[in-house]
Amino acid sequence: MLPAPSGTAPREQPSHAVRDAFELVSSMRFAIALFVLICIASIIGTVVKQNEPYNNYVNQFGPFWAEAFGAVGLYAIYSTPWFLLILAFLVVSTSLCIARNAPKIVADLRSYKESVREQALMAFHHRAHGRLALAPDAALQRASALLASHGWQARAQVREGGTMVAARKGVANKLGYLAAHSAIVLICIGGLLDGDLIVRTQMALLGKSTYAGGGLIRDVAPQHRLSERNPTFRGNLLVTEGARAGVAVLNMSDGIVLQELPFDIELKKFKVDFYDTGMPKLFASDIVIHDRASGERKEATVKVNEPAFHRGVAIYQSSFDDGGSQLTVQALPMTAGGQRFPIESTVGGSTSLTNGDQKLTIEFTGLRVINVENLDSAGSADNSATDVRKVDLVSSLDKHLGSGAKTTKDKTLRNVGPSFSYKLRDASGQAREYNNYMLPVQMEGQSLFLAGVRDTPAEPFRYLRMPADDQGNLDGWLRLKAALANPALREQAARRYVALATPADKPQMADQLLVTAQRVLQLFAGSGAAQGATQSGLNALAQFIESTVPEAERTRISEVLLRILNGTLFELANLSREQAGVKPMTSDEASARFMQQAVLSLSDATFYPAPVLLQLSDFKQVQASVFQVARAPGQKLVYLGAALLIIGVFAMLYIRERRLWIWLQPDSGGGTRMRAALSTTRRTLDADAEFESLKTALLHDALPDEPATDEEAR
Repeated sequence: MLPAPSGTAPREQPSHAVRDAFELVSSMRFAIALFVLICIASIIGTVVKQNEPYNNYVNQFGPFWAEAFGAVGLYAIYSTPWFLLILAFLVVSTSLCIARNAPKIVADLRSYKESVREQALMAFHHRAHGRLALAPDAALQRASALLASHGWQARAQVREGGTMVAARKGVANKLGYLAAHSAIVLICIGGLLDGDLIVRTQMALLGKSTYAGGGLIRDVAPQHRLSERNPTFRGNLLVTEGARAGVAVLNMSDGIVLQELPFDIELKKFKVDFYDTGMPKLFASDIVIHDRASGERKEATVKVNEPAFHRGVAIYQSSFDDGGSQLTVQALPMTAGGQRFPIESTVGGSTSLTNGDQKLTIEFTGLRVINVENLDSAGSADNSATDVRKVDLVSSLDKHLGSGAKTTKDKTLRNVGPSFSYKLRDASGQAREYNNYMLPVQMEGQSLFLAGVRDTPAEPFRYLRMPADDQGNLDGWLRLKAALANPALREQAARRYVALATPADKPQMADQLLVTAQRVLQLFAGSGAAQGATQSGLNALAQFIESTVPEAERTRISEVLLRILNGTLFELANLSREQAGVKPMTSDEASARFMQQAVLSLSDATFYPAPVLLQLSDFKQVQASVFQVARAPGQKLVYLGAALLIIGVFAMLYIRERRLWIWLQPDSGGGTRMRAALSTTRRTLDADAEFESLKTALLHDALPDEPATDEEAR
């Protein structure tokens, strides 16, 4: 072939390129490749939590990978442009594949393939031949009746030398191919309709944009709101008991969009039941739907998996939340010289707090009335009487804020009462989260108040465990903490301890013991900076021992100093009780337990990162329901696609297409020569058995075979 002239392109090249592109897009391998990509993306969307706060991903993956994963949209993978593009290509590819193969399948369904040559029947794996004593017409009638009784569809073609009977069975196998591929198209189209693609398209055409700020819903500008005529959406709606709302929130990858509903939902009553584990067993909402156009008032009950419907919008019970419960809180000082004061607020509200030059904001974020925890109710404390001055705290030198409950082998689940959570935010916007229990919790035979704190939502809470006094209150611990910060009371407690602890036969030890007791209390209180102490609590004692005592003597000196610390703190506690007009403690088991935990919690309080501790004293709960409202036109397509997919897969896997041919030819003796062959898509034992059964029925009275004629041999 001569080369084309310079500057002249072959005229067939564009058509070849278009044809090749069409062949590729409409091919099965291209559709399978797209389907694999969607499966991989779905796996990623399952493993990586979607639509979480960005800080959660930074904590999980680190700054570099968090930014890299965010750039490709892994945090909202089902609404990313590339995922929607793959989905659209899969629809196009599968549709073209159906369009290419449907005419061939329809033609094959109509055809009985009766034009097969009789000589070709002997080339099939399943074949049979023989001589029948019946005349050709009678043999044809018997074969037709046999096939009809076995469910075969048959057609006879009369030829010059005989009659060809073509039969078929299981043609629904090919319909399964069309059903399965059509199902993929319907499900993908339904997913595109019910996703945020339509919403984003409307936003682009109507000039709408997402909103990333805060504030009240009623203050959001119109450019961030979609019309109630929006054909498809899926959003959340929070309604407080006794209130009504009619604007849903649609979460987008870059903010939110508000969706106006054609009705308002009023929450009359929210109902919730719990399992013994504290998990919700049933929650439901009694609502009233107020139609804006007609003024219709419609009552309904919405439960999980039992939605209500109105104006083409489904209302699902999604979850529940706090609706602005009223809280009465006591702010307890954690620094020297502070005074307690009350705070009245609501969940979702905030209040300011001044700590010297530091400006803080308290944001009340939640109230949980029921808290079922796994705690050891039996306790593990020694039941024998213990001298509070001899409690061994050597192993506790390195302990500080810990978890709220210890794991036990035998689970003991019980409701420990209400708790509330709040955030303490500084002027720079940084915040820590706190979670405090209202009532004391029984742990290991002790009654403890738990005050939790964590730096980020990804961390578990660390709890400060403060012992309840003999009245079940926190006052005893707070009085001891305030007394520890008072130098005069520390001096008086040290002298009381020395007077009790000095042996009668060694009065000369009193002066040295007084100096040691004063020094130990000073270090524990964190007032020894001038002498080199940089910490407080048990860590200050540990630092002092490590810096001043030889290693060989540290264990013995630690035990001595800790006994002195316990004795002086016991006297300090009694001094604080005397000032408050409370009866002093005695050296019994209850006092020993209180003092042991008090020493630990006073040391732990060094690590509590707040100037005040908030204690819930009263509340009035207000509940709210979170509804998911959806207008989903693609839902019916998805249901139809799912049904077709089940039918199609069942047809392709469990229905076998079979073709049967029977050639009937008169022979010279007045009988009939017969040839039969079976074709099947898969060779199975069932196909072998079926053909053997047909063969036996067709040839049950066959005559002895004669040598084949020259024509038959050919």
